[in-house]
This record gives sequence, structure tokens and C-alpha cells, in this order.
Amino acid sequence: MCNAASIIYLMLTNLVMTLIGADQPGLVKLVAARVADHGGNWLESRMSHLGGQFAGIVRVQVPADRADGLVRALRQLEADGLRIIVQAEPGPAPKARGALAAIEVVGLDRPGILRGISAALAAHQVNVEELASECVSAPMGGGMLFQARATVLLPEKANLAALRADLEKIAADLMVDLKLQPRTSKP
Repeated sequence: MCNAASIIYLMLTNLVMTLIGADQPGLVKLVAARVADHGGNWLESRMSHLGGQFAGIVRVQVPADRADGLVRALRQLEADGLRIIVQAEPGPAPKARGALAAIEVVGLDRPGILRGISAALAAHQVNVEELASECVSAPMGGGMLFQARATVLLPEKANLAALRADLEKIAADLMVDLKLQPRTSKP
């Protein structure tokens, strides 16, 4: 027997899209209007101006019978200079198990900082949930300062001491400050 929530779930499609285009006012409006015109609901997004481009990821929910029409309407935005890639979610993702942690990295910018840190995370089966990084002018010494903040999911059987030791070794080799702190919830 199906309940009302199951019927609603079966009739909706979740779409995840990436978008990129030359930054200009109104790009979000173009996408949001297409979603709303097709009965969709904007669930979550991350968007940013990067190097003269506007880039983002968006997750929307739309009635299943209108999903193809929404995808066609979004593809028409390429005429406005906005490239969009749309992927349907295969269904509810299994609940990730483990503990969240926050990582902060600060140091003089140099190639390979994220490569070293992400390699250590991958070696310990740590999943990056969210990552933001930037380069800013160093306040006193000149040059550029690299800053990164990440929320990661530690697997249930993670050896936090071993992970911390590996990250501290990389931080020392790269001459960056690195903090790893367990979290109780997503930011």
C-alpha cells in the first residue's frame, strides 16, 4: 500500500546541474525562472564569481512529467552564454556514516597544497563534503596567502590520530598551518 508521501516521491525528479558562463547580472534569474516555469522547487545551490566567470551547482526538484521540458529550457540558455550540464539524481542517497570534521589551511601560496592534503584525505577514505579556497594578499610579507576551509566526512573506523599525523607532516613540508577539528553538525 502506498501512502501519500510515497506517491509524491515517485512523481518528482531531482536534478543536479552545473552552470558556467561569463559573469553578468541576471544569470540566476534566467535559471530560476526556467525552474519555476516548470513547477520546480530550488532545493540548494552554491554559486560564485570566479575569474570573470559565474559558476555554480544547483539541485532542484521538478514534477517527473516536466523534467524533460525543464532540461530543454535550460539548454536554451546556451544562447545567452550560460553552459549547463544536468544530471538526474538516481534516487535517495544512502545516509553517509561517520563523523564530520573541519579543516582549515593557511600559508603562503604555492603549487601542490590541495594535491597533498587531498591525497592524505583519500588515503584515509575521508570524503570532502564541502571545500572553499582562495588566494589573498599576505598582510605583512607581500606575496599571496592561500586559505582553504573544508568540511569532511570521516569514515566510522577512521584513525583520527593517523590522519592528523599525515596532515601535519604535509603541512610541515608545505609550510602551511593546518587545523583539523571534529564537528557535531554541518556548518
